[in-house]
Amino acid sequence: MQLSEEEWKAKLTPEQYRVLRQKGTEAPFSGELINENRDGMFKCAACGAELFSSEHKFESTASGLQGWPSFSDIAKSDAVKLIDDNSLGVKRTEVQCATCGSHLGHVFDEAEDQPGGKHYCINSVCLDFESKDNHHK
Repeated sequence: MQLSEEEWKAKLTPEQYRVLRQKGTEAPFSGELINENRDGMFKCAACGAELFSSEHKFESTASGLQGWPSFSDIAKSDAVKLIDDNSLGVKRTEVQCATCGSHLGHVFDEAEDQPGGKHYCINSVCLDFESKDNHHK
């Protein structure tokens, strides 16, 4: 999905544009989906691609990573792209939507209590939630 920056600005809220397209980070505990616990699918707010299933969402207790929706796995193997990120003087792995290239957050190898040991720390503003009973949020 290729849009010009002007088209992205028109499609997204200013906060979504800052995070999704300019690789920003929302303030911790500010996102409306952090406490979303219904069964359903978390989709890219920019393009609607299915990214994370509610069955992989967990409550993070990792120091410094609380405050954003956390997932132990992606919905399907080709849902995201992982990109080396050495910004801020820290080696991290950025998570991008594979469909539209939008920044979603980062993945860490810190979730010892989760299958696979992965912790996808995702900005809530980057996600839309669709419950299994098809009530959109």
